[in-house]
Amino acid sequence: MRWRLRTGWIIWLCGALLLSVTVAAIVARIAERRARAELVASMESDARLRQVLLASEVARFRLLPLALADDRDVVAAMRGEAGATAALDRKFEALARTTGASVIYLVGTDGRAIAASNWAGPQSFVGNDYGFRRYYNDAVANGSGTQFALGTVSHRPGLYLSRRTINRGVVVVKLEFDVIEREWRAAGGITFVTDGAGVVLISSRPSWRFATTRSISTTVAAAVRADSGAQVLKAPPFASVGDAVRLNGQRTLLQHVATGPDDGGWRVHLIMPVQPTVGGVVRGSALAAALTTLALLALAWGLHERSRRRALRTSELEAAVADRTAKLRAEIDERAAAEERAAELREGLRQANRLAALGQITASVAHETAQPVAAIRNYVATARQLLARGDPRAVDDNLGAIARLTDRIGLVTAELRGFARKGSGTIGPIPLAEVVDGARLILKERLSEVAFTVPAIAPDLIVVAGRVRLEQVLVNLLQNALEALGGRPDPRIAIEMDVQPMTVSLIVADNGPGIDPAVADRMFTPFVTSRPNGLGLGLVIAQDIMTDLGGTLRLLPSDGGARFEATLRRVP
Repeated sequence: MRWRLRTGWIIWLCGALLLSVTVAAIVARIAERRARAELVASMESDARLRQVLLASEVARFRLLPLALADDRDVVAAMRGEAGATAALDRKFEALARTTGASVIYLVGTDGRAIAASNWAGPQSFVGNDYGFRRYYNDAVANGSGTQFALGTVSHRPGLYLSRRTINRGVVVVKLEFDVIEREWRAAGGITFVTDGAGVVLISSRPSWRFATTRSISTTVAAAVRADSGAQVLKAPPFASVGDAVRLNGQRTLLQHVATGPDDGGWRVHLIMPVQPTVGGVVRGSALAAALTTLALLALAWGLHERSRRRALRTSELEAAVADRTAKLRAEIDERAAAEERAAELREGLRQANRLAALGQITASVAHETAQPVAAIRNYVATARQLLARGDPRAVDDNLGAIARLTDRIGLVTAELRGFARKGSGTIGPIPLAEVVDGARLILKERLSEVAFTVPAIAPDLIVVAGRVRLEQVLVNLLQNALEALGGRPDPRIAIEMDVQPMTVSLIVADNGPGIDPAVADRMFTPFVTSRPNGLGLGLVIAQDIMTDLGGTLRLLPSDGGARFEATLRRVP
């Protein structure tokens, strides 16, 4: 009887132990799955938050080249105004220091950097050629560009944000992610960002940069290397095992999650260790099964308590995520409002610029038509004298000249109306001799009062211009020379030419008092003049016309008098 009781006790104990081990194993598997699901959900939420914060940081820097595209110092530097480049260097340097940008620089139409925030450093970008960069060519063609690449000077990776300026230059801001990577390292785990090809661009482990995360074709790899400037793409630093990864040289599996791609194809990845949340449960279950039902109850209580603590930690994490999300939304709303205010400010500046342009057009109508009107008045007086003398042939010649001048006035006003409608008229091949003859026609009477010389111009010397606008430039220069010669006993004006294979330069020189040094550096600024009755618009309009024609207008050094050179493109 005693043997049977002992045998039954042993069987019961073994059964209880087996049942306890089975229940413990089931509970352990359920707890492990739940813990893993909670870990994955928490990691996915954290990865999405990091993606939003990264996008917000990039969006903040996108505003910088947009705001600088129509900056007056940028426009002045593109025009080559004296002192403009030095002023822009200092402005870029202050902006980079304030915003945290790695470098800010302006690239000219020839692809070379004109000004840069690192102008005073040993790795200055000024003078370097960036015409081969995709961000430059995209900005020139489409207005803006984005490219992640290694710097050609610093050899440091970063995101280049570019914007085309109003006069065809390109403003570039380079953003490096060292601060973000340090914050990711401090937060724990491994965080990295991949592009559409699966190449690592940003990482809390700098050695992972430009490593592939999956197999890519040779063509895609070559395209990524050419675009990013990376000489080689590194092998994947880990092996994928389902939704987990194993780092190279290690045996432990780590949990891996990734966000969906953003507009640029970037994904944020997060790798975290799988915490042994159920190891203690399994050991406690085995121990409880080996002991007593009380141990099983204690184990159940322990599982319940651990679940409660996990729920508490999850609740705290959700509260922290909600708080960070609310702060992020507030920051996004604030930045959206700032962008809206910036857009309103830019529109106001554009409206002010249009009003100023219309003011210059109105002043230029009076300025440009006054010359042919004065010529018409002289022709009428002469015609009356000739008519009194009984010379009808000469009177007819004067009337023909008056008709041509009135046509010229109509063409000038039509040209200015076209400018007001944002139209620039027709630019194409024209004979240079016709332009010079037209300017001489407008100022015929006044030029007869001075010793005026002009070289013989071949009829087949063709330049790229608009006839009326080029005549405006030449008339302005001749008119300024005539006014400067008032009161001189031996007034002289000469038109000189410098013909090159691809360009033609017209030089208007006089023997007057020359340009006042006080205004020489600001000759092409609106309303700057040394004449008491001058408007200060003639040279400004002339320079704008030459720029529109693809040429230049500048003041040449001279020992006596003034010398202005207008350079045009020549048609071979």
